[in-house]
Amino acid sequence: MGEIATSDRQITLYYSSKSTRAKQTLAYAKAEGLPIQEIDILKTPLTGTQIVELATRLNIPVCDLVNQEHSSYSSQFEHHNFSTDDWIKMIRHHPEIMKQPIALRGDLTILVETPTDIIKI
Repeated sequence: MGEIATSDRQITLYYSSKSTRAKQTLAYAKAEGLPIQEIDILKTPLTGTQIVELATRLNIPVCDLVNQEHSSYSSQFEHHNFSTDDWIKMIRHHPEIMKQPIALRGDLTILVETPTDIIKI
């Protein structure tokens, strides 16, 4: 069992409050009446264990959680092959570079590509 608690009765949404897609996803979910637990990764820092668990739930390596196209990433880092620990540290210190929003419900976890994806979960 991981560090992230999930429920079949509500959706846990990891998002950045600066993300337009996240704001649209939240608005859509609320309009649909979906029960949402909001976790703003800019206000509530993720632990290394939570970052690894999110990547595992999405069936991707931790490095794929990093949006290397984000302006914060490209202005501070060069494209590189970092270790998993390095990627975790980068996300922890610069949460805005993490791909999001990520929605969890029970055993399901999805990376929300469009706001309407939230109904898939």
